[in-house]
Amino acid sequence: MLETAIVAFTTFFATIGPVDVAMIYAVMTRDNDAIAKKSMALRGTAIASIVLILFALVGEFILSTLGISLAALKVAGGILLLLIAIDMVFARSSGVTSTTDDENAEADNKEDISVFPLATPLIAGPGAMGAIILLMANAQDDVLTQIIVISALLVVLLMTLILLLLANPVQRLLGVTGMHVISRIFGVLLSALSIQFMFDGIRESGLLG
Repeated sequence: MLETAIVAFTTFFATIGPVDVAMIYAVMTRDNDAIAKKSMALRGTAIASIVLILFALVGEFILSTLGISLAALKVAGGILLLLIAIDMVFARSSGVTSTTDDENAEADNKEDISVFPLATPLIAGPGAMGAIILLMANAQDDVLTQIIVISALLVVLLMTLILLLLANPVQRLLGVTGMHVISRIFGVLLSALSIQFMFDGIRESGLLG
């Protein structure tokens, strides 16, 4: 169970990227007052939590409805997570775990960014959505394992909220270099996990005999 918790925590920390989100949030809210910043952080994290928990609860049903096997999800999810990990290791931005240039431009024209782009795609992005579906499906109806996965998600979301509330001090403390160091460490871990997901999916698919 400890292994499940560590895998889930590492996966969610890498795909949500609390430090990255806080850094982007600090820049996007530089002209807002403290009350507005706190309100948007709380609302954005709450909405993202609802979205991700919804995916956790109905993700497997969606897969079965579409006829997608767990083996196929592991391979596809592994590929997606590997792409995220590569971007993290090389400190590159992508539309999977961050906002695109067009999304940034749209956000600059909005006073309230709690729903977009904070809740989605910054916190509840494609990577995090894919990860929660993959980990919950991988639990295979083991209630305790599913509780551990959701608990790990909630811990990362709580960390994200705390970092959002402390966004400006965190930005000054870590700087760009510190953020990239943390990103690279979790990127390496996520790359290994993604390969393992793909190995498991290929083995369970029966393609190797």
